[in-house]
Amino acid sequence: MNRGIGVSQGYGVGRVVIINNDIPSYESVQVTDTEKEKERLKKALELFTEKTTAMAEKMRNSVGEHNAAILEGHITMISDPFMQETILDRINDGECAEKALDDVCTMFIEMFSQTGDELTVQRAADIADIRIRILKILTDTPDISIGDVPKGTVIVAKDLTPSMTAGIVRENVEGILTETGGKTSHSAILARALEIPCVLSIENITGLVQNGMEAVVDGSAGIAILEPDEDTVREYREKKEKYIAEKEALKVYKGKETLTKDNQKVLLYCNIGKPDDVKNVLEYDGEGIGLFRTEFLFMESDRLPDEEVQFEAYKSVAKAMNGKDVIIRTLDVGGDKEIAYLGMEKEENPFLGFRAVRFCLQREDVYRPQLRALLRASAFGNIKIMVPLVTCVDEIRAVKALVQDIKKELDEKNIAYDKDIQIGAMIETAAASEIADLLAKEADFFSIGTNDLTQYTMSVDRGNSKVAYLYSVYNPAVLRSLKRIIGEANKAGIMVGMCGEAAADPLLTPLLISFGLHEYSVSANMVLATRASVAKWSRAEADKAAEEVMKLATEKEVKQYLESIAR
Repeated sequence: MNRGIGVSQGYGVGRVVIINNDIPSYESVQVTDTEKEKERLKKALELFTEKTTAMAEKMRNSVGEHNAAILEGHITMISDPFMQETILDRINDGECAEKALDDVCTMFIEMFSQTGDELTVQRAADIADIRIRILKILTDTPDISIGDVPKGTVIVAKDLTPSMTAGIVRENVEGILTETGGKTSHSAILARALEIPCVLSIENITGLVQNGMEAVVDGSAGIAILEPDEDTVREYREKKEKYIAEKEALKVYKGKETLTKDNQKVLLYCNIGKPDDVKNVLEYDGEGIGLFRTEFLFMESDRLPDEEVQFEAYKSVAKAMNGKDVIIRTLDVGGDKEIAYLGMEKEENPFLGFRAVRFCLQREDVYRPQLRALLRASAFGNIKIMVPLVTCVDEIRAVKALVQDIKKELDEKNIAYDKDIQIGAMIETAAASEIADLLAKEADFFSIGTNDLTQYTMSVDRGNSKVAYLYSVYNPAVLRSLKRIIGEANKAGIMVGMCGEAAADPLLTPLLISFGLHEYSVSANMVLATRASVAKWSRAEADKAAEEVMKLATEKEVKQYLESIAR
């Protein structure tokens, strides 16, 4: 049994096909005819764009607009003026096109990889994919033919890039195993969209398998079983059939309200990163948007997106949701996220540094246009503003004062906006948890970011494998924090939601019902499963479970108990 990170649920049994996507070899020669070399690069980039556009269109038809946008983002990245100018400068200095492209891409990959931030590290993976594909064009190396694998294949690769995923014929692939990648990687996102069981980051998996070897992929548990015996194959084929049947059964929850077993209503919203993602929210029956991560608008541009660009993005989502809640988080960026044009200094400990609301309040040239865009867009739907990384009351008061000032500007120009727009706090730090009662008097709503709340409460770098055992929402310290936050919001009569991964965890559902959580914000593809999970518990049953859990002393005890009562 080989363990990794399960990023796309489900089960598959098939025969291994190893996919190699190594950097093609080339001869690094000095060139004298630099104009000819620049023309070679230009033609390679044009062909890359043409091929990528075709891939994106194919993906758009198979798994939707927002997944196609991942590949279209590759065109945006390689079109970046700074990146292209740097490559051309190297060619002018006598480097061949292959060497110039390779070196510049490597520079960006190293820069992005060192941040430790999940979103920025993903950009490094995207550039690595771009580098290989353009080098293949320059060296006339054939592309891998992942679309030609036979039915019943388990794909094994060092890394599964977006361009590789675009070629997959879903019906032929039983599962995917790789040596790299995590839950937020583009390969994971695309595997989930294709609904293919997938386990990433299995150490040396390409060295452990051979073509034609039988393998089991358990995307739910994050394991791979190589050369399974007959009983194991039979067991996993049965698991697959049951899983497919359960997914089919979830369709009865489409179009329904999200109700507990005793008919108490909760709200089931979705997390999005781009305006295009709203299509998935509607397709999967989300009741609103609980988290719109606006940093993508900033990270996918080579310059600060102006007020109009942001206004159009927020307006499009608000209109598409047709009056349903759209909770938009203001810029959550910091020293751990490399956005060169913001001129942010490198910090030794960026997760405790100049980021999120701290940055925004000191950079009104960045923050005011965003707040103005949000206010203007609020005239077209039910937008709520959420402030990230709040640690003290002063921060919420400062944001509210800034919003009031912008409202006066808009009033003077007779520009419409929602006069009663709500401003909420994202509760994701130990400090915010400790003063939840005070923040509840200032904020119009709470949204709990359990990923960071767990990290900060447990003092754990979630990217550090040596302390990963401490990073668990089941830890009693985290659960007590959740109970306090939700309880204080309820006392103050404000809405409290949750937009971290824990919101979709069925083991936690009874606790969240008992604590009194109003709104669950999950990935779009988890809406129906979460609705079904909520429907299995009454408040009385949830209260009984929570009472037992809160007596337990360790993470292991909590998880074991919750697993024993799981429904």
